[in-house]
Amino acid sequence: MSKETNSKIEELQILQQQLQTILDQKQNIQIELQEIENALEELKTADDEVYKVFSGIMIRSEKKILSQDLEEKKKMIEMKLDSMEKQEKKLEKSVESISAEINKAMSTHN
Repeated sequence: MSKETNSKIEELQILQQQLQTILDQKQNIQIELQEIENALEELKTADDEVYKVFSGIMIRSEKKILSQDLEEKKKMIEMKLDSMEKQEKKLEKSVESISAEINKAMSTHN
């Protein structure tokens, strides 16, 4: 195998690791988004007396303020998720491209 092919294989491995990291982070963000959406649904039917957890302590909060906070957090998480999905697609294209280059180089050496 040529040095160039070995270099491409190493590059591919790094990209695959980066892609896996993005997928793991994306999954964690999706879970957090689901938790926020569930909390917002619960708030719709909750009494006016609600609580939020802050540094491990439950603090009384106003329903309206808590809903606003959760909506803001939801928007930020959705933007982060959108950004991660763009990164994911970019990495997937790079992985496909380099894989094709490696396959082409391997088939011409055989």
